[in-house]
Amino acid sequence: MASLDRVVAPATTAAKTSAGRRRRSRSDAGYWLYLLPGAVLFLLVIGGPLLYTGYLSLTKWSGVGDPTFIGLDNYRELLTDDVFWTSFKNTVAMIIAMVVLPTLLGLVLAAALFDTIGRRFRPRTAAALRAAFYLPQVLPVVVAGIVWGWILRPDGALNGLLDAVGLGALGHDWLGDPNTALPAVMAVMIWVQLGYPVVVFMAALERVNPELYEAAEIDGAGWFRRFRAITLPQIRPETFVVGLTCTIAAMKVFGPIFALTRGGPENATNVPSYFAYYTFFKRLQVGYGSAISMVLTLIIVVVAVLFIRAQNRAERRDGVL
Repeated sequence: MASLDRVVAPATTAAKTSAGRRRRSRSDAGYWLYLLPGAVLFLLVIGGPLLYTGYLSLTKWSGVGDPTFIGLDNYRELLTDDVFWTSFKNTVAMIIAMVVLPTLLGLVLAAALFDTIGRRFRPRTAAALRAAFYLPQVLPVVVAGIVWGWILRPDGALNGLLDAVGLGALGHDWLGDPNTALPAVMAVMIWVQLGYPVVVFMAALERVNPELYEAAEIDGAGWFRRFRAITLPQIRPETFVVGLTCTIAAMKVFGPIFALTRGGPENATNVPSYFAYYTFFKRLQVGYGSAISMVLTLIIVVVAVLFIRAQNRAERRDGVL
């Protein structure tokens, strides 16, 4: 009898396990149904156009008539195109202006607003300053570009201000000179981008236990030590998010370049997205413009994957995953 029980018990356990798997499978199938509308929308809005752009990148086409299949010729031409490499070199400058500097400044400003101004003055003061930093983000890109174009042109407000304070000799065509156009655009992009990390980091700091700061103050820790030992580790996930989203924004920046300089002068501010637009719509080289877009897309995907893997590795190290 005992031997019969030993035979029946594993069979019963296996049956229960199999039934549990079937129930979980049916439950998982229900979850997949919720993802179906998003998947269909992704295929229609992103997947389909991306595949078509990939096909066009293998053709020579002016936009009229039938495309002529030329294989990888467009990509081979890109390797020897000086304007293409110049545009990617300018992208590095955009990453500095839209990712590195705003993230570092945003960290310091958010910590100062939360840890110093918000605690020593009324919280509304910190909220008002946060809104002021974020204001450029809600302005339409073209409007901001036109306003800064007026400020930076030879008879604009900046040169007028320099004249008023006796520094008229420093007056300059800031956007018309190849030597100053890119730094001027970078300054504008820092102004535009700074509010985003400030808002994200301040929201992240809201979930930090204030007793940590109070304990650190009692132990005699100054502002920088609290910033380094408490603020930075606590908001690390948000730092990855800001870094990833700002890097993608910097690599595909188009509106400010279009409004301020249109890639000039002498390609000093040209970036891949504007170069693709100009090649596609102005030079009517649809296949070549598509090749530029595909390379840019591939680089953005690789950068996003690297960011996500780095974030997952950091979270595993911290024991979050």
